[in-house]
Amino acid sequence: MPHSSAAFRHVVAPIASDTFLAEYWERQILLIRRQAPGYYGDLLTLEDIDRVITTLCLDNREINMVDARQELKPHDYSYPSGMIDPARLFQLFADGATVILPQLQLRVPTLAALCRGMEADLSHRFQTNIYMTPAGGAQGFRPHYDSHDVFVLQVAGSKAWKIYDTPVELPSRAQEFDPAGYTVGPPTQEFVLEAGDMLYIPRGVVHDAVSTDAISLHITLGAMVKTWGDLLVEALSEATLADPAFRRGLPPGFARPDFDRNAAGPVVADLLRRLAERSDPAALLDRFADDIVSTRHCLLPGQLRQVGGLADLDETTEVGPRPDLLYRILETGDTIALNCYGNDITFPPHVLEPLRFALTTDHYAIGDLPGDLDADGKIVLIRRLVREGLLMWRNISTK
Repeated sequence: MPHSSAAFRHVVAPIASDTFLAEYWERQILLIRRQAPGYYGDLLTLEDIDRVITTLCLDNREINMVDARQELKPHDYSYPSGMIDPARLFQLFADGATVILPQLQLRVPTLAALCRGMEADLSHRFQTNIYMTPAGGAQGFRPHYDSHDVFVLQVAGSKAWKIYDTPVELPSRAQEFDPAGYTVGPPTQEFVLEAGDMLYIPRGVVHDAVSTDAISLHITLGAMVKTWGDLLVEALSEATLADPAFRRGLPPGFARPDFDRNAAGPVVADLLRRLAERSDPAALLDRFADDIVSTRHCLLPGQLRQVGGLADLDETTEVGPRPDLLYRILETGDTIALNCYGNDITFPPHVLEPLRFALTTDHYAIGDLPGDLDADGKIVLIRRLVREGLLMWRNISTK
């Protein structure tokens, strides 16, 4: 692939990003051993988890506890108000229960940046679930599969993993694992995931894990993928609105035993033909692209300093795009529309060349912008993009 974010490269290193996508993504598990216990230490630590649980006043929608030996309910580790009782929670943890912090990227900036980097490359939504399991063979879940792909980033301690078969290939979210319909067979792989290691598991692969001789902390980085089936559902919804043939009722009496169901074949074939003729795959992909771009909220560390120095920008000031931007530039006749963070920012058409340069060039002086803008126009453009949170300046000239 022509570009990959630092986050994506860090997660799959030393495997190249394009190699991962070509050989492993949605195809097979990947185990990366690094012998580098601190590899993910800049993302999360046990001390971070202690601080989150004991000082952020979480409620029982933000934290779960599970134990393969027994069923735990929210009231077992929270006050009647629904707020988490940290003392009780850690008592259960000491007794063998696993702590799960779902969607912790909404609380921890390093995890938010990790998800954004993955989203910028793969164009699918990402979320984090954090699992902290006590030492001594503790297990949160029995063998199961997930209905989303996961990257397991082992932060601290270790876990012994078992990989089983794949009863459902690439299950959708409507095909959640049903333990009643699955018989556990012998594992196909067994290994210990050490701190700094990474395990990628495509959705549908059955697995389980138990802790070893130390507290285990890992980040499960989940990919909420959009599928071709999702795209076709969108196409069908669009066709139903536009073509009355899709809105006609099923034939009267179709549930009767004597109804000739063979007559449905030509009708369905005609509807599929109409669907194919009406559908514009590129436009549908645009719609999905608009959806993810417009729903990614801004991550703007340091913005106070950025806007505070706007008055001192000049042609020598060095600027560059914020990491892992998700945006779209749309040419709509008399204007250029830049969509980012759910906002549409409009510009006149002559700004297109310097705008693209500004958002795609890693590092440059404002005076180096191409196009027809004069010096003042270049500074005005850069100030606008900094104010909107798309660019960052790197130095301010002394005056």
